[in-house]
Amino acid sequence: MWELLKEFGQFLRQEKKWWLLPIAAILILIGALIVFASGSGIAWLLYPFM
Repeated sequence: MWELLKEFGQFLRQEKKWWLLPIAAILILIGALIVFASGSGIAWLLYPFM
């Protein structure tokens, strides 16, 4: 896992594609929200968006 993050960081530095960082962060946050909210009390809020 850490190797993937290091490789992604090297790619960003080498190719100067810093605009990918916020997009990747948002996608990771949305994925974590879906995974952790599926068994909690806020799951009913996510159903309209799935």
